[in-house]
Amino acid sequence: MEKLIDKNQIIGIVLLLAMWAGYTYFMPSTPPQEQKPAVPPTATKVEPKNTPITDTTAIKAAFGDFASAATGTAQDIIIENQDAKFVFSTKGGSVKEVILKNYSTYDDFKAGNKKPLTLFDEKSSTISLEIQTNKGKVDLKKLFYTSSTQSTVLKAGDSTKIAFKLALGDNQYVEQVYTIKGTGYIVDYDLNLVGLDALVQNQPVRLYWQDNLKVLEHDINENRKSAQINFWNAKEDEFDDMGSNKVGNDETTLNDPIRWFSFKQKYFITGFVSKNQALTNAKLKLTTPETNPNVVKIAEVDANLPISDLKTGKGNYRFYFGPNDYHLVKTVTEGFHRNVYLGYDFVKPINRYIFVPLFGLVENIVSNYGLLIIVVVLIIKLVLTPLIYKSYVSSAKMRILAPELNEIRAKVGDDQVKMQQEQMKLYQQVGVNPLSGCVPMLLQMPILMSVFFLFPNMIMFRQKNFLWASDLSTYDYPISWATSLPIVGNHISLFVVLMTLSSLAFTYYNNQITPDQPGPIDMKKMSYIFPIVFFFVLNSFPAALSFYYLISNVITIIQQQVVRRFVDEDKIREILMNNKIKFQANPQAAKKGKFAQFMEKQVKLAEETRKQQEEQKKKQQNKKK
Repeated sequence: MEKLIDKNQIIGIVLLLAMWAGYTYFMPSTPPQEQKPAVPPTATKVEPKNTPITDTTAIKAAFGDFASAATGTAQDIIIENQDAKFVFSTKGGSVKEVILKNYSTYDDFKAGNKKPLTLFDEKSSTISLEIQTNKGKVDLKKLFYTSSTQSTVLKAGDSTKIAFKLALGDNQYVEQVYTIKGTGYIVDYDLNLVGLDALVQNQPVRLYWQDNLKVLEHDINENRKSAQINFWNAKEDEFDDMGSNKVGNDETTLNDPIRWFSFKQKYFITGFVSKNQALTNAKLKLTTPETNPNVVKIAEVDANLPISDLKTGKGNYRFYFGPNDYHLVKTVTEGFHRNVYLGYDFVKPINRYIFVPLFGLVENIVSNYGLLIIVVVLIIKLVLTPLIYKSYVSSAKMRILAPELNEIRAKVGDDQVKMQQEQMKLYQQVGVNPLSGCVPMLLQMPILMSVFFLFPNMIMFRQKNFLWASDLSTYDYPISWATSLPIVGNHISLFVVLMTLSSLAFTYYNNQITPDQPGPIDMKKMSYIFPIVFFFVLNSFPAALSFYYLISNVITIIQQQVVRRFVDEDKIREILMNNKIKFQANPQAAKKGKFAQFMEKQVKLAEETRKQQEEQKKKQQNKKK
């Protein structure tokens, strides 16, 4: 399914392109917390858990050969590593709860109560494993298992196995084994049906997982846009998703098998991976509860596991319960890193191979995340300095030629074809390629756009404060009000205000040293509109992104001032005039660049077309006479 984007992202992309176009056109010397609905919390249905069946006849009818394991007493086993706390239960041999030690919900963080974040629990999530026996269907997660594993706390470098066994007879049993390491959020899971060929039919095992996704972040509407089901198409060997940037409901049935699926929120995911045969006949469903503000979306996956794997010791799977951190999820399985959205294909490599490693490297050195952004901008701008310098020199040449171009325009009047011919002739005489300044700026545009997609998906800024912003992963709102207004919402981001002012200052600086361009629209005045419109787009984006653009604008202005001091425009003017004298003395000796040849050809074609049109008009006039 094709990746969808919301209205703000579309407007943002268009404005980024427009700002870049205006920048290159004018470039002279150098190129409140959202109010939640006042609805009393209501319980969202999770697949009903049957009350214990005590009647022996009823138990045998419901569970058949597995009736001996239908009753029992549930016991918890707690395995704690350096990053998470995993609670298992002998009922179902299941993961009962997963608590992330180093994270907390936005509400807890804002209240100063930084208790660990519960990502998964049996109250909001249910997992079923339904097998087809000779006497009917049995859910393995409703049976009771035995385990000799004791609760323990793992150290870094350690690992442990939690084994659950359900014995039915001599060498007849169901076994579930979980493996957890001393660090991380991966839980390896093996499911084996041993000696049960006479009891269990060769039908696929139904895996059903429903998860009521909790509200973990600020702004529930943005939470719901980020909540989706991702999966890996095993046949096409590619990533796909459902529900991206959609607040409403969504549902689909997949024809192709899938290697893994995940329930992705903005910064956290739970996922299931098949290491051997893929899952088949998967049905995906997302539902937005209209009356429950405590649930982002209800995510459901209903799929089949090959029974042959479970009977032959190849029922090897993997769970992931943790942060959607690129450095962590890329180690889970093939393509799992795609859970972190890095933008469109043309900017994705920039984020994956440049920005993500760069931010990770600087994070190891700089602990303040506002300063971290400043350092990253300085590094990027330093690397781009040669492009800035080249663009400056090119635009300086164009500014030097502006008086001669004005003279040509005064001579030819409104004849655009003649103007182009004379203009190209002048460029050829002085040895100038008018597009040489655009190419450096064009190379910078993907960088400007890449961070637009990257920052809203970077968990490293989550709950990191800087100046007045308590959480750089969401918008800062020192100015807020109760009623949500059109376009602006219920707050004003101060970082966005400062970014807008810096953009206006940058535009003013460029306009002061840019020669006027003739045309029906005053482009200098128009250039002030884009920063204003962009303010409304970024007002609800992460404060980290607005701060990045603010610092980028400030450093660019400083960079241009520095570069300007190293360019001698008088010397450039002398070189251009010498080129013109040499050309006039010996036009045949002048070498035409590819661009000049192309433009000369286009101008000739335009001239021929104009002459043909004039001749056609004359013929029509003669016929009328």
